[in-house]
Amino acid sequence: MRYQQLTRDARCQINTLVSTGMLQKDIAKHLGISSSTICRELKRNSGQRGYRYKQADAKAVDRRYQASSRPKKMLPNLIEVIEEKLLEKWSPEQISGVLESNNILISHESIYRHIWANKKAGRDLYTHLRRRGKKYNRRGAKTAGRGCIPNRVDIQQRPKIVERKMRIGDWEGDTIIGASQKGVILSLVDRKSKYTLLAKMEGKYAGQVPGLIKSCFKRLPRKVIGHSITFDNGKEFSKHEEITKKTGLSCYFATPYHSWERGLNEHTNGLVRQYCPKGSNLTHYSDEDIQYVEDQLNNRPRKVLGYRTPREVLVGIKKPQQIALQC
Repeated sequence: MRYQQLTRDARCQINTLVSTGMLQKDIAKHLGISSSTICRELKRNSGQRGYRYKQADAKAVDRRYQASSRPKKMLPNLIEVIEEKLLEKWSPEQISGVLESNNILISHESIYRHIWANKKAGRDLYTHLRRRGKKYNRRGAKTAGRGCIPNRVDIQQRPKIVERKMRIGDWEGDTIIGASQKGVILSLVDRKSKYTLLAKMEGKYAGQVPGLIKSCFKRLPRKVIGHSITFDNGKEFSKHEEITKKTGLSCYFATPYHSWERGLNEHTNGLVRQYCPKGSNLTHYSDEDIQYVEDQLNNRPRKVLGYRTPREVLVGIKKPQQIALQC
């Protein structure tokens, strides 16, 4: 059926037929339009007192005006903001989502097109993408389940509430290894807020991990009640009982070869690799460098958080940040 916009007269008829209790499919058949059109019309343009044709028509007219008044192309000042955020390692989706909250509609596809045009012109915006435009490879699990961890508590014994990501204070932990085993970064991420804590380690020694985790938690922007932390099976986490004593968190371990059980931590490590690429010697990064990466990740908007930042979620801010832009 050919699509056409509803007129004021059509809305008047819909108003009358809805008030008689007629079903949506019968209203559509009576007016000779799609039942999906009726469904969308009632969903979009109903008010607190139900569907009224004058109010519905006013809403539709206002929506068309708002859509037509938004920029239809990337103007120079908008391009400047987009490129600035790309240099800060924001993804095109993050940029698009935050701009939308500022009433500026630019799709992430448009931003990608701008990036590829930039690359074709010999410039380097694409190098600031997480994977520099490369396709994803299939993940292996050759190093999962390393070593034997005394008194290891399996993830199957972890409370079910942790899986639902309903509360702040359930963490995932891992390490990021530099090229040729040179340099190690401890990586912790909260399952609900996605807040990340990073710390440079002096090698993969289990004895330093409990104290390092405790010092990481002291840097949180507010007091957080800790509940649990889920690790992979590396030997560096074998002092989990001491971690529990120092932090009060119950420690659990993912099933070997099941990296998706700590998917958030794996994803976060990938974000860290934007700043510390694979193949780099992590001993060359100072504590200040690692702190900079942590701050960048915690102040970047996340799609899964409704384009709020992890810091905003952790401290309880309900709306995403505003971007100053004149269009």
